[in-house]
Amino acid sequence: MATREEHLSFFKTLDKQRIPSVMPVIAWMLVVFLVAVGLFLTFVPWVQTTMGLGAVTALNPNDRLQEINALVSGRVEEWYVRDGSRVVVGDPIVRIVDNDPRLLERLKAERDQAVAKLEALDNAIDTAEIDVNRMRDLFDQGLAARREFEQARIKVQELRSRMAEAAAELTRADINLSRQSAQIVRAPRNGVILKVAATEVMAFVSPGDVVATFVPDNAVRAVELYISGRDVALVQPGDKVRLQFDGWPVIQFSGWPSAAVGTFGGEVLVVDRSANSEGRFRVIVIEDETADQAWPDQTYVRFGSKARGWVLLSTVPAGYELWRRLNSFPPNLPGMSAEGTAE
Repeated sequence: MATREEHLSFFKTLDKQRIPSVMPVIAWMLVVFLVAVGLFLTFVPWVQTTMGLGAVTALNPNDRLQEINALVSGRVEEWYVRDGSRVVVGDPIVRIVDNDPRLLERLKAERDQAVAKLEALDNAIDTAEIDVNRMRDLFDQGLAARREFEQARIKVQELRSRMAEAAAELTRADINLSRQSAQIVRAPRNGVILKVAATEVMAFVSPGDVVATFVPDNAVRAVELYISGRDVALVQPGDKVRLQFDGWPVIQFSGWPSAAVGTFGGEVLVVDRSANSEGRFRVIVIEDETADQAWPDQTYVRFGSKARGWVLLSTVPAGYELWRRLNSFPPNLPGMSAEGTAE
């Protein structure tokens, strides 16, 4: 039988082939890499997060964007502000006048008439009560009939009823006068006029029409995030959040929030009990007072700015997190411990 050397003598090219010296090195590198990846996935901790998109808003509803409405019907006579004007409480915004230029004078005349009527009825009641007392004395002495005494008492009651009607008329006159006197719409508090309604001078407005939109000063900011329904059950008030604001430079590592640059601390305040039309749940996040860095000034992060947030959940091995994401499971699958092992 021919030996291996004899066979190779017939194949000169094959006999000259040699395994490259770099191949063992590559093989050892692959082994080391796979071992390193296994150790990484097994022992390196990973902070589970659930991400949501949202925007900056005001925590107090009274601090959010507000509409300023016309209080009376009439025509616009003069604007006192423009887009971007800063106002303080009580500053005039727009002047509205009625189509009847003498309406206020007539309302005041009606009020004066109601006051005079009320005073006359008050004097008449005083006189009628004197008559009742006199008729009672005469009736007790037998000098007056009971019918005359009863008629005097009925007259007092009628006068009091008319006086109540006059008082109601005076109240209505005061209300009408007060409403028409509010022809200058004023700022409800300190803030900025965001937008003036596109209403020309001399245009007609009705009560309730929007004349301007207004943003108050010193509003406490919050962030509304919308979280997937898959993860929302694990989000609780008090959970820590890392926030990225639109237009703010950031380097974010989802599993290692401590290594992130440009994110800011937040804390979950409220989690909605029902989802929106897209099946996502609203989570309100406020500033974390214990964080090492405060939120950017309102000059840079304004109301309505887009934001992205990562709610920090449990810490698990990186391998478990990779397995969870590949299977699209929620964080901390029920029946599993925080370390990813069966309970």
